[in-house]
Amino acid sequence: MFQINEVVLLEGKKYRVLLIEGSLVIWIDIESDKALPEIEPVENIEQLILEEKLVRIEDPYDFLSLENPEKESKAALIRDRNYDLIKPLVNSSRFYIPKVRSSIINEILETQSTTKQTIYRVTRQYWQYGQMPNALLPKYRNSGAKGKKRQSTIKLGRPRIHMPGTGVVVDEAIEKLFRLVIERYLLTEGQGEEKVSLPYVHRKLKQIYGQYFPDTPEKEKPTKWQLKYFFEREYDYVSRITKRTPQKIYRKDVRPLTSTATVQSVGPGSRFEIDATIADIILVSDKDRTQPIGRPILYIVVDVFSRFIVGWYIGFENPSYAAAIQSLHLAMTDKNEYLKARGFNIENLEWPNPGLPEALLADRGELIGHQIEGLESSFKIRIENTPPYRGDAKGIVERKFRSVQADFKPFAPGIVEGSKVRKRGGKNYWLDGKLTISEFEEIIITSIVMHNFVDPMSKYDRSDDMPADLPSIPCHLWSWGLQNRTGRLRRATASTVRIALLPRGIATTSEKGVCAFGLYYSSAEVLASGWLHRVATTNRPEKITFAYDPNVADEIYVFSDSNALRYWICKLTDLSREYRGSSFWEVWRKQKLKKEAFAKQQLVADKSRAEYENRIESIIKSAVKETPAPTMANSERLANVGKARFLQLEKERKQKRPKPPGNSLTANVTSIHGSLDEDDDYPDYDNELFDDGDN
Repeated sequence: MFQINEVVLLEGKKYRVLLIEGSLVIWIDIESDKALPEIEPVENIEQLILEEKLVRIEDPYDFLSLENPEKESKAALIRDRNYDLIKPLVNSSRFYIPKVRSSIINEILETQSTTKQTIYRVTRQYWQYGQMPNALLPKYRNSGAKGKKRQSTIKLGRPRIHMPGTGVVVDEAIEKLFRLVIERYLLTEGQGEEKVSLPYVHRKLKQIYGQYFPDTPEKEKPTKWQLKYFFEREYDYVSRITKRTPQKIYRKDVRPLTSTATVQSVGPGSRFEIDATIADIILVSDKDRTQPIGRPILYIVVDVFSRFIVGWYIGFENPSYAAAIQSLHLAMTDKNEYLKARGFNIENLEWPNPGLPEALLADRGELIGHQIEGLESSFKIRIENTPPYRGDAKGIVERKFRSVQADFKPFAPGIVEGSKVRKRGGKNYWLDGKLTISEFEEIIITSIVMHNFVDPMSKYDRSDDMPADLPSIPCHLWSWGLQNRTGRLRRATASTVRIALLPRGIATTSEKGVCAFGLYYSSAEVLASGWLHRVATTNRPEKITFAYDPNVADEIYVFSDSNALRYWICKLTDLSREYRGSSFWEVWRKQKLKKEAFAKQQLVADKSRAEYENRIESIIKSAVKETPAPTMANSERLANVGKARFLQLEKERKQKRPKPPGNSLTANVTSIHGSLDEDDDYPDYDNELFDDGDN
């Protein structure tokens, strides 16, 4: 029914069971300072339980079993000394009988220099606090009035030795000033790593204190140690950290971690993580090895469950969707052709079959918005975006950047490390580069192969169902996960995945073709649909969705059906032949240059046009000014239009006839027809030219 040391509650009193002797229960009141063991029949206790007067409760001194004072400490010495004193009494099986108890106490008094009151006090503590040696530990926990403020009319603490004055008593008014300066200056988020120090806050406190109490000498103002004591007493450690650390840094670098990323991944393909970094190395040009070209961009796609690096991108595209899709396409398609093209021997490597993951975790920058909707809707891939400034949310892929780069950093020239600002006389790493992009790509791919197939991971967090002899190598974890866990990979063709990954845009249509980014495209399907016919009514849509590869401007992929991935491959028309063989990056660059040139030309044209318009206005004003008032009737003026036009035409013709030079000599001409026409003007053929043949 009961166990020794069990604590029960009876009518407001707490009792501890000391011993069960047959049909008797020996217990003691654990709260009375005069209590002694009492004997109670079991049947009485059973009746009290039935009457619901006696109930079991938690042991209030159970924490003593966890105490472990240091050897030779004062607490340990007192405990051991007191236990040795009462050991004959508490080890007796008949201690509950008063005569036996009194006899044992008398024997102790004969051999030990102590008093009967001490023996009873120590023995009572032993019985009440749990019948174990730790029950005799000194009650230091009750000392010091923990959690209570000390009230005093004199300064507390050690008297001053070197500093003059006696100091000030910290009362409620001074505590308010303490709290004000602490919360205003100390418990604020520092700008980066710059945080306000306690001496700085103390100086601010003395300035404010001097405003409240202007006649107080400097030696009688609150000290830095009084401020520090108040700060540590009133503000716990966790609140100090959370309030002094910027929230972005706290969430990323400081907050406690309660789990791991692998727990949320049930198998291969459950979640891929993707991220980019700028590699810590300076590369040189393929054409001129003496010309540095900067640091390359490295994208990595990793499977969270197995840590297998399934995709990557190495190049100079800035971190963006255009670069991310290249690594994603490699992650979701067969890599054999890719590796063969770069001279890698893959006969001994069994790359896992590619597939589409269930979820893809990425930064907000690359994979957010409509650009990724094709992959999300067509293949049911859940896109997960991390909050801003939370690189720790993708801890797996972030760690892989360090692992991959660790293979070449000790050996490669041109490594970027330490401060990026070169000191005077320091080494310029920009001039140390020796590797080209193709050589660097080979090094990175080799590191990825070693990570995936050779190197065991020493800190991989295993689940309880993984066998102990399973190697912690990504390829082995991948294979084990497919066989023993839920496989989340889904199959898709490379071309379909590519189209789904390509960025999208909205194009317009006209009789010239499909217009995307100012370029015109067409295809056999577009012609057959009648979109290019120049008629008043047409069946072409005003706008249409298309996908494009930023590296190739010669073709785009037009989605004729907005609800499906069916597409038409449209080629550049002759109208945009200027951009054939270019990438969209080059197209956009050339269009920008053309717009800049047009803007400059427009400025010059605007200036010339302003002069032209001013000239026209002056001519018109002069003509209006020189025109006299008419002297004939309007009907007569209109009747003379034909005659006046004819006279004006005659004048124009005479003005346009070439005039012979004034100093030329005239030769003697003998007419073969017997007479010489003295009129040497051009003949007039007006009648022949405009004769309608009616006369």
